[in-house]
Amino acid sequence: MTIIWDKNIKELIGEVVSDKTTKTRTILVKSVKMHPIYKKRFVVSKKYYAHDENNSSKVWDFVKIRECKPLSKLKRWNIIETIK
Repeated sequence: MTIIWDKNIKELIGEVVSDKTTKTRTILVKSVKMHPIYKKRFVVSKKYYAHDENNSSKVWDFVKIRECKPLSKLKRWNIIETIK
């Protein structure tokens, strides 16, 4: 999580899994959690819809996304940069 302009604005890194819609990308973010009783680590994944104004990212790219105001029913994230 990154603090920008005295606000807690979340930034995540994930992989683009779909680019079929115009100016919208589906991002898969994976994180590792630990079970509270058994202490075993497991991977949790979640999909986010992110706005991509220039349609610059493609499938299998890793991108950094930042939280923003709601742009549509499901889009609450902007793509900041393409990592690779």
